[in-house]
Amino acid sequence: MTLSPALRREDPAEETASAPWPVETIEGAVESGVLLLCDHASNAVPPDLGDLGLPPTEFQRHIAYDIGAAGVTRSLARRLNAPAVLTRFSRLIIDPNRGRDDPTLVMRLSDGAVVPGNARITDEEVQERIRRFYDPYDAAVSTAVERAMAAGHPPVIVTIHSFTPIWRGWPRPWHVGILWDADARYARPLIEALQAEEGLVVGDNEPYDGALLGDTVDRHATRRGLASALVEIRQDLIAAEAGQEEWAERFARLLTPLLADADLRIPAPQPTRTRDRLRRH
Repeated sequence: MTLSPALRREDPAEETASAPWPVETIEGAVESGVLLLCDHASNAVPPDLGDLGLPPTEFQRHIAYDIGAAGVTRSLARRLNAPAVLTRFSRLIIDPNRGRDDPTLVMRLSDGAVVPGNARITDEEVQERIRRFYDPYDAAVSTAVERAMAAGHPPVIVTIHSFTPIWRGWPRPWHVGILWDADARYARPLIEALQAEEGLVVGDNEPYDGALLGDTVDRHATRRGLASALVEIRQDLIAAEAGQEEWAERFARLLTPLLADADLRIPAPQPTRTRDRLRRH
């Protein structure tokens, strides 16, 4: 199925006609030992939902998608010969990196922008968006995980995100952050490898906490006992293609020796901080 030209994309020239809407799937070798995910890859909205009542400029902001994350994911998949799953819809429609009961699943207000198309959304309309967008992405991720496990290659799940350089007037010092819940098998050595890179300020569960009940990592890695790491790269560093390639090369170089240790990929249930964190909030 091809995308309608009316869809708004982070890169209108980027067409992958073989990928079904609303999911982009990149084939790769399960032997690579890793599955790459990009939850906020696109700022596309299908024609029947219009513009959600927002001007075009809002769809170029981080509220609509993770700027640069899709380019890093595709390049990293190519370098590692790894499978990848990316969304092809804006997080303004629905956020697949949230639990189904999360109050931010469909955002009515995002970083100062009221989203008119979401302001009075009904429970039935939320369920319809789950059916059309959330569930197909969730199912594609599950299929990729199960394919790798059936082949005897439990994957490390690495999700690629990006964050704004400034938040509410405060400059964020990190170039990159690695988020994790309680399983540090890949997060900790990846943080240490990044810290060894000259000139990088690396966040450990910064700028966000990696324990989020019902998010993509929780649903697909933690509950299966699979190792994981959530990567957050500052958006000004990957807004252009050159930066995306630079960071993909860096992560390919740093991940390759870690993925070579098959013992670390053996499913091992870990405790989770998600419920404790939920209670605190």
